[in-house]
Amino acid sequence: MAVYTTLSDSDLAALLAQYDLGPATSCKGIAEGVENSNYLLRTGAGQFILTIFEKRVREEDLPFFMQLMARLAERGVPAPQPIATKTGALFTHTKQKPAAIISFLDGVWPRAPDIGHCAAIGEVLARMHVALEGFELARANALSLDGWEKLIAPRLAQAEYLRPGLASLIERDVAETRAAWPRDLPRGPIHADLFPDNALFLGTRLTGVIDFYFACTDFLSYDLAVCLNAWCFAHERDYDIARGAAMIAAYETIRPLSDAEREALPTLCRGAALRFFATRLADWGDTPAGALVKPKDPLEYADKLAFHRNAKEAGDYGA
Repeated sequence: MAVYTTLSDSDLAALLAQYDLGPATSCKGIAEGVENSNYLLRTGAGQFILTIFEKRVREEDLPFFMQLMARLAERGVPAPQPIATKTGALFTHTKQKPAAIISFLDGVWPRAPDIGHCAAIGEVLARMHVALEGFELARANALSLDGWEKLIAPRLAQAEYLRPGLASLIERDVAETRAAWPRDLPRGPIHADLFPDNALFLGTRLTGVIDFYFACTDFLSYDLAVCLNAWCFAHERDYDIARGAAMIAAYETIRPLSDAEREALPTLCRGAALRFFATRLADWGDTPAGALVKPKDPLEYADKLAFHRNAKEAGDYGA
């Protein structure tokens, strides 16, 4: 989340005229993240999140994102509910950019995730996968193998500048992960970006999963691999196997992993780390001056890759 597009009072009034929410009583930018412009919006109807879509989000993907969130909310998963316009549309436009208003979810994201947080994420991730069985829309994962390589290849010199010797290690990671990548695992809609800042808690209770704008159709166990990377490292090279075990066990209370998914887990975790290294490397050089956001450090995921290179089996992750 961030603010790249600013709205005047007249811009906001014209946008809200398309909804039955009443006029704004406040609208404040949210200065976190790196992807879209986000505002905390209040009207007489309550609190909402207003998102203006920037950068990688394509307008043709918005029906997938919006209907996916609506499906989850309708089935009891704590996901935001898209707010329909007066004509029934789940998104609209402002300042020549697509925009949407979604329900506000209470809670704060955990700055220091513990075993309880990891178990809650494992459970809700499996609940999402089950709730989305039979979902009719599909969206290819643009940030899978080919996507990582397209981002990394022209930026290897930048990787080498950040850490001497890193470029050759990353080239090896890409080649070995591509060679080992599984071909036939259970697939379906996945979140694909469920980091701590995309999960809300009140105390120990998970109250929301947000930011579905990287959601896509891919291996379900790849979604778990993303979460193991995002939640289960105490430090960049220090994987916390207790957190990983709690997450995987909670996931399997809802949706048990197949033998093939377990076998592929080290490769999927390495691939997930490459995905976030790739996009962080791109953002490091491409974030515009003046944006109310600091790009995230790609070296965090360079360090996590050091762990994944040595992981041989699912047991290394707590499975």
